[in-house]
Amino acid sequence: MIQFHREKVWYLCSTVNHVKYPSHAIFPPLKTIPSYALSYLVPLANCSLFAHLFSDLSNNKLKNFNLFTRTCFNPTAKIPPNIFHCSKYSKFSLYSSYSNIPQRTVSTRAYPRNKKHKNSKDVDGTHLTAAQIELIISQLPPRFNSEDLCKTLSLQRDPRACLELFNYASQQPRFRHDTASYHITIKKLGSAKLYEEMDGVVNQVLAVPAIGSEALFNTIIYFYTEARRLSKAVHVYKHMKKANDPSYRPSVRTYNLLFTAFLSRRSNSYINHMYMETIRCLFKQMVNDGIEPDIFSLNSMIKGYVLSLHVNDALRIFHQMGVTYQCQPDSNSYDYLIHGLCCQGRTKNAKELYKEMKDKGFVPSAKAYNSLTNSLAIGGELKEAVRMLWEMNEKRRTAEFITYRTVLDEICRQGKVGDAMRLLKEFQEKDLVDGHTYRKLLHVLEDEIGDSND
Repeated sequence: MIQFHREKVWYLCSTVNHVKYPSHAIFPPLKTIPSYALSYLVPLANCSLFAHLFSDLSNNKLKNFNLFTRTCFNPTAKIPPNIFHCSKYSKFSLYSSYSNIPQRTVSTRAYPRNKKHKNSKDVDGTHLTAAQIELIISQLPPRFNSEDLCKTLSLQRDPRACLELFNYASQQPRFRHDTASYHITIKKLGSAKLYEEMDGVVNQVLAVPAIGSEALFNTIIYFYTEARRLSKAVHVYKHMKKANDPSYRPSVRTYNLLFTAFLSRRSNSYINHMYMETIRCLFKQMVNDGIEPDIFSLNSMIKGYVLSLHVNDALRIFHQMGVTYQCQPDSNSYDYLIHGLCCQGRTKNAKELYKEMKDKGFVPSAKAYNSLTNSLAIGGELKEAVRMLWEMNEKRRTAEFITYRTVLDEICRQGKVGDAMRLLKEFQEKDLVDGHTYRKLLHVLEDEIGDSND
């Protein structure tokens, strides 16, 4: 709502020729209105409270309000610096409460809206009322300490209520937050994906060197990686590195959280290639700091190298396991390598790892089975590929449509269309494929038969 001072408007209109108009003279002649006053007077013409002031102008002189643009202005008129000082008329509004004109400020500058992060969300789209806030605050004892606050925060199901309690405690002069209250509040806000609100609390943590713990910083990194705010996660990691307290320093869990975040874009080999250098530097820093990598860290390195198409580097890490690093390969280690080797057409090496894996009692994953079966079929080892399909069924691993199609296509390529049809029928009878998959594969074989007849 535009707030105007009645006497100031009179002054604006009388600055030309320095003439003071009496209170009964509503407005000076239109031609003597200065340019800066016109922007304040234009909205008045449509206002019900001042409509009578412009009645004769509208009827006689200004049949169209656009004639304001023809008014002669005095460009030399200046507004005195004290013209907008507050007075007893500061609450007076020129807009009628019954006016249908939308209320707006004098400034027409368009301010950008505060956009939420795409991963942020509201809990239920509503805000806490003053009564609800008072009820939440009343749960605290009169002279509460940090333990009382932590208990009350833990009982709150609504993360906004938790934030209100946290902010209320921050305003108490005798109270200081500790690591526990920060940790609970950040977990509540992060779990609800209220990342903007969480940012404010995290900034308070980072601003106080005496506040922190490894668990607290790991929680912050975890939620930042969930929100895909990797730069903020790395910033917290650097804060941990600079901490004077050794208990605040990064642990193997900290590095594993960062490895997981950087490897989450596994479908794009170019992004994985770009991130792999960062992962390699983090791994090197971890080893230099004397932190022993665990099986998750080493598998992350193997996975990262495979996804970025550096299979030889992945094999180097694999062969160092149990020798340089005190942990043995697990099924995931073999799965990543079998898939990477098959993608590069190194079927012989993949088969060796597959045999070694089975000798240790590990069962390949569905991805490793599918990669190896496709690689065998493309390499002409059809009997071994068909045996893999039956083994997958025994081990309760799901074969993909492309795997069945590759095997059947390669059989047809050798001129054994009848064998392919019989094998497909057998797959259906043994419930290896459902009806929809069977019909799709049947159409593929029919197309192959049609092509061979042509």
